[in-house]
Amino acid sequence: MKDMKRIAVVANDVAMPGEKGLGRLYYFSELLAANGFDVELITADFQHWEKKYRTSEKMEEARRNAPFRITFLHELAYNKNVEPKRILSYRLLAKNAAKHLAAHEYDLIYALVPDNHLAAVAGQHAQSRSIPFVTDVEDLWPEAMRMVLDIPVISDVLFSYFTVNAKKAYSLADAVVGSSDEYRDEPLKYGVNVPKKLTVYVGNDLQKFDSSVKSFDGTLEKPEGEFWVTYAGTIGTSYDLFTFVEAAGKIANQGRSEIKYLILGDGPQRAELEEAAKKTGADIRFPGFLPFGEMAAYLVRSDVTLNSLVEKAPQSIVSKIGDYLAAGKPMINTGLNKEFCAKVEADGFGVNVRPGDADVLADAILLLADDPDACRRMGEKARTIAETQFDRAQTYLHMIDLIRELL
Repeated sequence: MKDMKRIAVVANDVAMPGEKGLGRLYYFSELLAANGFDVELITADFQHWEKKYRTSEKMEEARRNAPFRITFLHELAYNKNVEPKRILSYRLLAKNAAKHLAAHEYDLIYALVPDNHLAAVAGQHAQSRSIPFVTDVEDLWPEAMRMVLDIPVISDVLFSYFTVNAKKAYSLADAVVGSSDEYRDEPLKYGVNVPKKLTVYVGNDLQKFDSSVKSFDGTLEKPEGEFWVTYAGTIGTSYDLFTFVEAAGKIANQGRSEIKYLILGDGPQRAELEEAAKKTGADIRFPGFLPFGEMAAYLVRSDVTLNSLVEKAPQSIVSKIGDYLAAGKPMINTGLNKEFCAKVEADGFGVNVRPGDADVLADAILLLADDPDACRRMGEKARTIAETQFDRAQTYLHMIDLIRELL
């Protein structure tokens, strides 16, 4: 153990196995450990996606089952993604992280952005110890928060906390890993040119995806002749789901009852969206938040997947894309992110439509429903892209190479 390089992976929100949420850094920590590093994953005792504290039993179970150390630091509970209490929560977490880092020795620190403050604290500690510091950019704050609260001048003042800490974190980084090219280049917006840059999509574990689908063989029925269009993810303000529901209604009015619509997941707008769906006359189903394997099985049984984003959504290449592509189905993308729109066209696995236009979305769905050959071709290309660009078992090795280079 003494000869092993010790790495601290610092992140406010990390899903443990069996929890809701994103597990990018949990998987990366596993991979680091498997490649001979002494790893400590430092995160919060509050589970962001479930909005509740982990029990002592759950935390002990996570520590016991992980092939690396896990440290859970205390933070305040909060109820909404955008509220003052969340800022206070992350300030406390950053303070506790500073104390913890100061009490231990590391050879490199790898920190998630966001939270920007936590990353800045991690970077300051790395600088004080003259060790490499890496930021992993998975979302843009405060840009994402402006989807909920965007008031001229007032929002700038409220969110200045995030912008100041983002610039601080990036200015301290020796390398930046982005889950898209746009996120990789985010430091440039702050006038910071980080020495080393790398793009690694969030992706997924393709072997786990395939085995999870197999575990649901025979349990998920799809009547012959039905055509499923499926969205999976959060039901919230960033996602253009009311347009999806409206488009479903327009298609139902044309007598196309064989087309069914599935909205997998949960979120703050679910009740409102369900009420809107009832008025359309379309067969729109809300299975809710599902275990990963069941969600994957739904995607594989579907005929089209929907990457639904509103016009002002700041998201780039989001985490669900890996699962959509792994399912091997054509994708309809309503996001306006230039990088991803270009990828959809260049790689040929789907079609781009503008958000907020139910007629255009309905036309895109009908065109695919009436062209099985196009669906097959796009689906095959989607699966190929999943295997070559989104499979964590391969793509995350580039992150391992980066760590070795810095050490």
